[in-house]
Amino acid sequence: MANTPYPQSYYAASANPVPPRPALQGEVETDVCIIGAGYTGLSSALFLLENGFKVSVVEAAKVGFGASGRNGGQIVNSYSRDIDVIERTVGPKQAQLLGHMAFEGGRIIRERVAKYNIQCDLKDGGVFAALTSKQMGHLESQKRLWERFGHNQLELMDQKRIREVVACDSYIGGMLDMSGGHIHPLNLALGEAAAVESLGGIIYEQTPAVRIERGANPVVHTPQGKVRAKFIIVAGNAYLGNLVPELAAKSMPCGTQVITTEPLGEELARTLLPQDYCVEDCNYLLDYYRLTSDKRLIFGGGVVYGARDPANIEAIIRPKMLKAFPQLKNVKIDYAWTGNFLLTLSRLPQVGRIGDNIYYSQGCSGHGVTYTHLAGKVLAEALRGQAERFDAFAGLPHYPFPGGQMLRVPFSAIGAWYYSLRDRLGF
Repeated sequence: MANTPYPQSYYAASANPVPPRPALQGEVETDVCIIGAGYTGLSSALFLLENGFKVSVVEAAKVGFGASGRNGGQIVNSYSRDIDVIERTVGPKQAQLLGHMAFEGGRIIRERVAKYNIQCDLKDGGVFAALTSKQMGHLESQKRLWERFGHNQLELMDQKRIREVVACDSYIGGMLDMSGGHIHPLNLALGEAAAVESLGGIIYEQTPAVRIERGANPVVHTPQGKVRAKFIIVAGNAYLGNLVPELAAKSMPCGTQVITTEPLGEELARTLLPQDYCVEDCNYLLDYYRLTSDKRLIFGGGVVYGARDPANIEAIIRPKMLKAFPQLKNVKIDYAWTGNFLLTLSRLPQVGRIGDNIYYSQGCSGHGVTYTHLAGKVLAEALRGQAERFDAFAGLPHYPFPGGQMLRVPFSAIGAWYYSLRDRLGF
């Protein structure tokens, strides 16, 4: 049977040690079978186990193999489309419920880290950096919007103030969110997996779901076994493939690229980010970066529509890093990798139920670290019969990409080109 290892990323190289998790052999029965051991699946499993459910997780590769173990490691609140966009789309009542959930995912992460003693280098503080006056105006509006929903850990920064937290001359201001922050994302996933197992949950690695047998008692088939369950949660996101065709039709895997420098040393690292906050800029195709616990700079950005792996990741990302920090021109890049996230046309997550017993959440659209942890709680609530918050997400409208799967990549790339041109021209 094929063994799928982690990509050669900084996160995999610095991951905490974990026990071996064998593949599923034979037949098992459970209350809930979860497909995918990323944040959505692990968060769902934890909330279900804490509420007395019997849970089995099948993972095609290894815990956190996908976006959960490859992302920029930033805790960013809200959704890929903010609450005002949701309000215009679905009206004030549904937006009110979704708005109050927009800041819950970060709290869940911190609760998990504390409760289960997860070693993932958690640091507080995230910066949104504005390159233009228009972007600064958007941050001012965003602060007012978030404060409407009780989120008050925000500080607007002028040019002088932002220079105190990030040594980049390009920014004219920004906003600091002290409930944001950053983590070692793979170690967070590994810690959550250990918590799942401490509560009696079972995780099968190298166990792809190859077919779902639908019906009153659904069955997840794997290459060498099957899981009989009362409920199934589909949590594969960008790595689900065509297992559930109706989910694949309304989403598109996209790749983002990340590089990690050699260790910079305490002095140089502190000059770049004196308070050790993470940073993302306000462009449509944004750049994001932060320091690691061993004082490397992790820098990511760019989107490859259709999730192809670029031939030379460093050639794409290093110029972006040097534009922000030209003082790093002689610094060596130790790691470069790509990871896929799942894009929806609305940029809002897709949540729902197929039949009576197959639940799903997908399509974080690049905003998944906090949302996936919330999604796990919302899915668990629905399985317990508390569906109000689940229904608020399930009621969001979603549409297939224009032109179907054949044309979704070029159409999306054209749209991204248009918005990135607007970013460069400042309008």
